[in-house]
Amino acid sequence: MAVQRARSAEEYAGWVEQAKFEVEDMRACVMYDQEEIGESGRFPAFLEPLSEMIESIYQSMCSGEYSFGREDLPFVEILDRHANDIPFYLLLTQINETHRYGLDVDE
Repeated sequence: MAVQRARSAEEYAGWVEQAKFEVEDMRACVMYDQEEIGESGRFPAFLEPLSEMIESIYQSMCSGEYSFGREDLPFVEILDRHANDIPFYLLLTQINETHRYGLDVDE
């Protein structure tokens, strides 16, 4: 199954912004669950690095320093190890595919 790539720079930036929201939403859900259940556990180990990596991509876009590349984005290693724990896995996969192969524009 082919993964959809962004069709415009605006759509791609929107996906990265959505990924930032999803990470923060996941963090909030974990905090809420811990308060409700009374667990004093910690966040999943991958959550903070994932958040930092997505924020870094977002900041490089905002500063105009972002460039597409042929290599996977740094968060792909986290995706590979924690796919079942990340509800927005497909979104991150789409971001990575767009990064690696560019925008999906008609020629």
